[in-house]
Amino acid sequence: MAKSADLTFDVVVIGGGHAGCEAAAAAARMGASTALVTHKFATIGEMSCNPAIGGLGKGHLVREIDALDGLMARCADQAGIQFRVLNRRKGPAVRGPRAQIDRVLYRRAMQAAIAAQANLSVIEGEAAELLIADERIRGLSLADGRTVSTSAVVITTGTFLRGLIHIGDEKIPAGRVGEQPSVGLAQSLTRLGLPLGRLKTGTPARLDGATIAWDRVEKQEGDETPEPFSSLTAKIENRQIACGITRTNAATHAIIRENISRSAVYSGEIAGRGPRYCPSIEDKIVRFGDRDGHQIFLEPEGYDDPTVYPNGISTSLPRDIQASFIRSVVGLENVRIIRPGYAIEYDYIDPRSLSPTLETKAVEGLFLAGQINGTTGYEEAGAQGLVAGLNAARRAGAKSGIIVDRANAYIGVMIDDLVTKGVTEPYRMFTSRSEFRLSLRVDNADERLTGLGIGWGCVAAERRVQFDRKSGELLAGKAMLERLSLTPNQAAPHGIEINRDGVRRSAFELLSRPGIDLSRLIEVWPELAAIPDSIRPRIEHDAIYASYVDRQRADIEAFRDDEGLELLENFDFSRLSGLSNEVRQKLELIRPRTVGQAGRIEGITPAALLLLAAAARRNAPRPAQAQRGQ
Repeated sequence: MAKSADLTFDVVVIGGGHAGCEAAAAAARMGASTALVTHKFATIGEMSCNPAIGGLGKGHLVREIDALDGLMARCADQAGIQFRVLNRRKGPAVRGPRAQIDRVLYRRAMQAAIAAQANLSVIEGEAAELLIADERIRGLSLADGRTVSTSAVVITTGTFLRGLIHIGDEKIPAGRVGEQPSVGLAQSLTRLGLPLGRLKTGTPARLDGATIAWDRVEKQEGDETPEPFSSLTAKIENRQIACGITRTNAATHAIIRENISRSAVYSGEIAGRGPRYCPSIEDKIVRFGDRDGHQIFLEPEGYDDPTVYPNGISTSLPRDIQASFIRSVVGLENVRIIRPGYAIEYDYIDPRSLSPTLETKAVEGLFLAGQINGTTGYEEAGAQGLVAGLNAARRAGAKSGIIVDRANAYIGVMIDDLVTKGVTEPYRMFTSRSEFRLSLRVDNADERLTGLGIGWGCVAAERRVQFDRKSGELLAGKAMLERLSLTPNQAAPHGIEINRDGVRRSAFELLSRPGIDLSRLIEVWPELAAIPDSIRPRIEHDAIYASYVDRQRADIEAFRDDEGLELLENFDFSRLSGLSNEVRQKLELIRPRTVGQAGRIEGITPAALLLLAAAARRNAPRPAQAQRGQ
């Protein structure tokens, strides 16, 4: 770990959480000399809330991070103790891989990955002040007096910016339990004039698993064959465990209702808005009062750790009320509470003050990623960190930025949503946020992104070799399926019923029909057995969605046409006649880069878009400042 009084790096990343780790590793993979500044090396990779990775929408982000050679998927595979694919009964486009994680194993895996990364140093210390001259980053001063010179900084402070924990009427300044908040850096950002707001999130109490009556709760097993997150993981080796499920009941709800005024959220102590899609137990009782119970998932935090995370009952009620309502739940009657739940309020920056590269518009070389941008979740943070790290390295190298667009990845959907629409509550990824989700599946993330990553220089040799091999296998497998075909009369003796229209159909087309998979077609054409087992599900999914993706391709082309109409960086919206004052104000606030982005701003009318498109063509803007992922 670096200890010199004055240091120089191409890129400095502040914060060792999920966003910071991905940002630092990505910048270093790009060849930039990188420093990761964090209070303690020992807390790198800490899972401060739910001990799980992935889920609906979130699993897509993890696979995309992996496709760009990020760390999260590989660390999750090393630390996963229960793997499940959610929505398995639905189509492949909306399935979500999820893993229960051993906190210790994950932290250990992430720290090892950071320590092994070339071009990356870790500096233990507190970031105190950004050093800026001529609206450009010049460096960073630490609380102990050291200075670090750099031309690019990525801030990934999570909930640490003026973080304040609430437990009933208790208020504890902290970024998370036991760690001091970042006040000096928050003040530094305020002085820059960046628009700050307050958000809140929460976490449940931690329970002693040895005191849970496991025989009284429902058992939830993982998948029989665990499915890895990373394409580099051949097989999950960890022993798999079961989780538990129980429910709140009428007695639980009565205790909470009687004490609702003592919750920090309902007493008026908290001004920040929490995540609507992950409500506290108080919110559930108030908003869904007609329900007779709410599920609680009892999630062990590790093999050698008795701690259990009761997912579904985050709270800011006082300690005694938490103990009372938790012990009213079946299976938890005699449970020991290791640590109470709490709400945490923290500063965030309005993400509309960022460009799609996650660089601030106000200060050149200053990038933000993670909860500081108004998001919630490890996966959203990690994905932003990766993009910010790539772009910080390119900024340090005087290269154009990289934009991942929303037609190409959920990462692009998230960043575009943030910088175009802003947030009113912590942002969480869902598959429904993408208009192109049939094309953006968890199983084709490498096809969509790894080639781009190779071109950008962020993909190491091992993944390049694996990607080339898999791509070759997919091309060969599909080509074989396209060469083989049957007429309806030829198909009938094999028990394959298709319309008697005389049309010859390829084996690939037949795969799109219900009840037909590769194992069935191998009975007809034994040579198809040469297709490797590892790519068979992917080929089947491609066949199922082929016609839908072909139709969606026209929508993607129209989207990219609009994205190709670029607005000058200094475009003066006030001089464009025909715009209403309301539209003009929104355009000035967000300053969209393209007509397409302008069209996604709330309240921008079709008439205004026509005016912008005409202006974009008339002004013939210079070539794009950033490379767009396509």
